[in-house]
Amino acid sequence: MTPLAQILHRRIAAEGPMTVAEYMALCLLHPRHGYYTTRDPLGAQGDFTTAPEISQMFGELIGLSLAQSWIDQGRPTPFVLAELGPGRGTLMADATRAMGAVPGMLDAATLCLVEASPALRARQSRSLQGLAPTWVDSVADLPEAPLFLIANEFFDALPVRQFIRAGEGWAERVVGLYEGALAFGLTEPAPQAALMPFLATPEGDLITTCAPAEGIVEDLGRRISSHGGAALVVDYGDWGAHGDTFQAVQSHTKVPPLAAPGQADLTAHVDFRALAAAAPCAHTALAPQGVFLETLGITRRAQRLADGLTGAARDAHVAAHRRLTHPGEMGSLFKVLGFVPEGAPVPPGLLPADRREG
Repeated sequence: MTPLAQILHRRIAAEGPMTVAEYMALCLLHPRHGYYTTRDPLGAQGDFTTAPEISQMFGELIGLSLAQSWIDQGRPTPFVLAELGPGRGTLMADATRAMGAVPGMLDAATLCLVEASPALRARQSRSLQGLAPTWVDSVADLPEAPLFLIANEFFDALPVRQFIRAGEGWAERVVGLYEGALAFGLTEPAPQAALMPFLATPEGDLITTCAPAEGIVEDLGRRISSHGGAALVVDYGDWGAHGDTFQAVQSHTKVPPLAAPGQADLTAHVDFRALAAAAPCAHTALAPQGVFLETLGITRRAQRLADGLTGAARDAHVAAHRRLTHPGEMGSLFKVLGFVPEGAPVPPGLLPADRREG
């Protein structure tokens, strides 16, 4: 039993079952035993690998897409360049290197990183030496200014609640104790005002909601609508919230979500429809990551980088391109959604939203 599991057992025994959101928040961010507060989870020695760690091309193309949005909106000066959950700082390092080719852009930027993990803040500081980043605890702490923002694999780690359609109401999935072990259970069915849009959901279907994600996007959208800017959200998920996608990963392998509290990464697929609906600004059409990157020219960039490589290094480079773009790997599972002010050009790599989708 992990140290955090002991804490959870005591709390549940004293207070009763907790929501999936409460369980997720404690597992990821407990001040002493939380997954993100105690480690650098990335890379071969960690539990998972993100796109920026696979190839520099990912961050470069993200950076150039935001750079074109900055140009399209009149090169606002000064502006805030921000990233939510920047990992090791690899994506921002690659993005700003590409942005450096755009005259005046980095000089106009104030770099802000939204990061809760002390371990990762230290790693980001090393990766972004010379860029003078500042760190904030939440989106609400970002300066009020034109905002150009990246969020890669950020929203999937925000705490979710899960509900199962039962008669005229919804039973919430909770974490309790059964025969001395953590186990999932259900509350008694009850009406849920927040789930009114899902009234047509069949009996027994599971819906996942994420109020923190919607609140963050509402704040981002307000800033972009008021001051200008653009945001690119890259994550795994889809246009909807059906099905149980709550999962845990440890040492690059899926494990049961209740098996190792505090020692495994917990995530859930992102409902991009809910993000788009929450933002008080324009959003783009949802694009598969592979299509987004190919539209931006990743294959041409890959070919140029391959010219100087041979042997194992070239093979690894080719494999990285495939992993980022192929439909059977990250190319279709991961999606990209953009946000801009009403009437502004959408970031390169994306298309305007089909208004019929909402």
